[in-house]
Amino acid sequence: AAARLAADGFTVTPLLLDLTDDTSIRAAADEVRSRFGRLDILVNNAGIFDARERGENASFFSVTPDVIRDSFEVNALGAFRVCRAFVPLMRDNGYGRIVNVSTGMAALTEMNGGHPGYRMSKVALNAITRILHDELQGSGIKVNSVCPGHVQTDMGGPDAPRAVEEALDTIIWLATLRDDGPSGGFFRDCKAIAW
Repeated sequence: AAARLAADGFTVTPLLLDLTDDTSIRAAADEVRSRFGRLDILVNNAGIFDARERGENASFFSVTPDVIRDSFEVNALGAFRVCRAFVPLMRDNGYGRIVNVSTGMAALTEMNGGHPGYRMSKVALNAITRILHDELQGSGIKVNSVCPGHVQTDMGGPDAPRAVEEALDTIIWLATLRDDGPSGGFFRDCKAIAW
């Protein structure tokens, strides 16, 4: 990905980061601090989907606790670890935008059966958004969750109804919010949606 962006004329500095390894995350945060001295935008976009891992319908009764644990490790605890390591860079500069890529499948108002690892771990990601929003008030840092919709990615598959570009609109909007923009919300298509 970095090579493709560089070929298009962008200056790109790739960093390797393992969401399940605190040492890896700390090393990446230290490198950002030493190279750039700041971090303005953090997008927590990592995610795993229990049905894709096991090739099944991912029912509450068929998914193993290990699948649930793996989902939480990446989808929720990964974002938790990354925010703990990188938010101090934002605080030091009094500015930051954090975008947590969630899903409408984690909205309690839309909750139904299937895919429990994915749903429960993304509910936890939404809770991280709300907790960070409260604890970062007055810091110049805004944090929001976004539902990109069912997107044509490795996870969503080629038959998903939304192109990647459609999903990016709201993520980019939240990543570049003005100082009077929202914080602590859940958004789809640049509009607030229910938790």
